[in-house]
Amino acid sequence: MSETPVSIPALLARNADRIGDRPANREKEYGIWQSWTWAEVAEEVEALALGLLDLGLAVGDRVVISGRNRPALYWAMVAVQRCGAVPVPIYQDAAVDEIAYQLDHCGAVMAVVGDQEQVDKLLDAAGDAAPLRQMIYLDPRGLRKYDHAKLTSFEDVQKAGRDARDRLLPELDKRTEALSLDDICVMLYTSGTTGRPKGVILSNRNIIETSKASCEFDHLTEAEDVLAYLPMAWVGDFIFSIGQAYWAGFCVNCPESPDTMQVDLREIGPTYYFAPPRVFETQLTNVMIRMEDATRIKKALFDYFMDHAQRVGPDILDGKPVSTWDKLKYRVGELVIYGPLKNTLGFSRIRVGYTAGEAIGPEIFDFYRGLGINLKQLYGQTEASVFITQQPDNEVRSDTVGVASPGVEIRIDDKGEVFYRSPGVFAEYYKNPESTADTKDADGWVATGDAGFFEEGTGHLRIIDRAKDVGKLAGGGMFAPKYVENKLKFFPNILEAVVFGAGRETCVAFLNIDLNAVGNWAERNNIGYGSYQELSQHPRVLEMMRDHVAEVNESIAQDDMLSGCQVHRFVVLHKQLDADDGELTRTQKVRRAVIGEKFADILDALYGGKDEIYTETEVTYEDGRKGQIKATLKIQDAQVFPVGGQVQEAAE
Repeated sequence: MSETPVSIPALLARNADRIGDRPANREKEYGIWQSWTWAEVAEEVEALALGLLDLGLAVGDRVVISGRNRPALYWAMVAVQRCGAVPVPIYQDAAVDEIAYQLDHCGAVMAVVGDQEQVDKLLDAAGDAAPLRQMIYLDPRGLRKYDHAKLTSFEDVQKAGRDARDRLLPELDKRTEALSLDDICVMLYTSGTTGRPKGVILSNRNIIETSKASCEFDHLTEAEDVLAYLPMAWVGDFIFSIGQAYWAGFCVNCPESPDTMQVDLREIGPTYYFAPPRVFETQLTNVMIRMEDATRIKKALFDYFMDHAQRVGPDILDGKPVSTWDKLKYRVGELVIYGPLKNTLGFSRIRVGYTAGEAIGPEIFDFYRGLGINLKQLYGQTEASVFITQQPDNEVRSDTVGVASPGVEIRIDDKGEVFYRSPGVFAEYYKNPESTADTKDADGWVATGDAGFFEEGTGHLRIIDRAKDVGKLAGGGMFAPKYVENKLKFFPNILEAVVFGAGRETCVAFLNIDLNAVGNWAERNNIGYGSYQELSQHPRVLEMMRDHVAEVNESIAQDDMLSGCQVHRFVVLHKQLDADDGELTRTQKVRRAVIGEKFADILDALYGGKDEIYTETEVTYEDGRKGQIKATLKIQDAQVFPVGGQVQEAAE
């Protein structure tokens, strides 16, 4: 074996040899944690790979992986690689038509899935004409009466592999040893914010060199524990749970289910943790709801010490000077508030935490930093194998995304768009040379589609918004909707916000209430309601939203560059924005153009000065059926504050 492993299977062999008795994977099933060492994982992967060869898997074949986070599905990805084939993880909650497109696009010949739900969706999506010839499932429940001509259990495939070991191992070893740094490691689909998802081809070099550099950046070792709960089809999960885990040799823990995730998080107490902003927002919302139900004394203590944490916590975390009295008060807060709260959240052992995917509200970011959690931001893309920038310890701020990750070069063009190149830059978009050429030039520079700039003095990168979303108001002021949306989403009662205003005189917004937070508030205030729609239009809820928007407007008015982005009118939508309805991506990013087109009548009413609007909207139910919901929405005027001089001059 070469000094530097050239593939994920080579990294697995190295770990089995060097740290074979250390835990590699854990999974909670029926309330009990099961554990596998690196040596045991190597054996499980080999048995599955041999079984795949026995089923006829050829070099270069595509194999779809779908299901919740489970060690066996991670093993499947590595087993596919051992065979010289290409794993293609897809989102387990994807609709049938999305799956059908991806199956057809990648030409998958096999699939490894979690349970009956995934089997049903893939069978529906594949039809008779697709090349999918074999499906391997983990959980046999509900599948006994299915036609097993194309269905095989994971256990049976491994058994067949073990039985055929003497016959097939030479061929398996030959294929594994033939892998190089430039061979395909994985194909991952983009979230499809602006159109059909694209298949991103990432090589072994992309994943291994990026994992090595990022592990060294944060000093990640085999002693780390991570919780794998984010979609396996997302590049972040692949880097954390496969790339970095195999490079550093740390343990990846899989929760029993999404419903038990918070309990499992507390039990594991990860040392290295990643979550998109939506997860941190939800956790903060739940904290605030619990505090509203707390006794008056507890609530007063919480407010007092959290105010102190926001003021001095980040400085203490970064080793900056803090007075003896403030340190002492913070230690008391750690005993009575911060420590118990971190334990409840499962954050007691976190040494390094990251958030990415989209911008996080500064107030939310500062809340966790104030608790003493080393939460940092990174900026990345699927096409970069995640890492473009990271925040070094002691240089963490809410308004930047840090400095270039090791090995990454960044430049800003004359239009303000961010470009990068690095060892992690993707090879190509599968079957899409036009998009590849549009995104990556001959010198390897990749266009991010984001607008940003470097701060003078620090060299930190600030991302303003998506380049296509950043624009001008009719009066000349800058329009950056994500900046406003993140401020709105800091309030626990607001789940989602979408701001419009490019080319217009003023900005308007669509808001989604958080049913959990607002429902809890309604219960405490004896407000009855029969549905999400009814609660969203309740006069007192609308009054609450007006207060939140006014507070955000007052804050925005202090920013000379963006003060023109204050929201003048808004509407609380009658339904939650949903990926199944095409309004969000599978990674929960807003599809602004889709929403603007779908709710064009509401947008016209906001700008047309109407007081209310009757609308009918198509929705997708959990079983895939379509339906219509009808509502009359009350349009709200927001309080607007005097703006900064620069924006006023531009307007004049």
